[in-house]
Amino acid sequence: MAGTIEVLVPGGQANPGPPLGPELGPTPVDVQDVVSEINEETAAFDGMEVPVTVEYDDDGSFSIEVGVPPTAELIKDEAGFETGSGEPQSEFVADLSVEQVKTIAEQKSSDLLAYDTKNAAKEIGGTCASLGVTIDGEDARTFDDRVDAGDYDDVLAE
Repeated sequence: MAGTIEVLVPGGQANPGPPLGPELGPTPVDVQDVVSEINEETAAFDGMEVPVTVEYDDDGSFSIEVGVPPTAELIKDEAGFETGSGEPQSEFVADLSVEQVKTIAEQKSSDLLAYDTKNAAKEIGGTCASLGVTIDGEDARTFDDRVDAGDYDDVLAE
């Protein structure tokens, strides 16, 4: 490959403007073709920031690799809020069910260090705690203990 460009774009809403256009402008690729393909491949992440890698050759050919949005973006999308709490230990902005946490853990599994759904859910719980999001109506800081105690074995089973 002649080069690689890595950018964060809004899912399904990339355009030839910044940050993509200025990066692609000096390359031999057709910018509009790249933008169209990115929008097709990121449509499922509508509105979320999605990491995208564009690799291109000197002949104008290109390939696109779409990453998974950051965990915080997935949580905000699932819970339906814009910004996390300024006081995440005492002011909570949303509540997720354990099923929603499991869904996010499965979406993010390729980027997590966890080896199973239970531990992936615990990683998601950590991000919930830093955003001020409760899980099943309780402080997310206690989620690990509840998972370890087996409280959610029925939901988080593989």
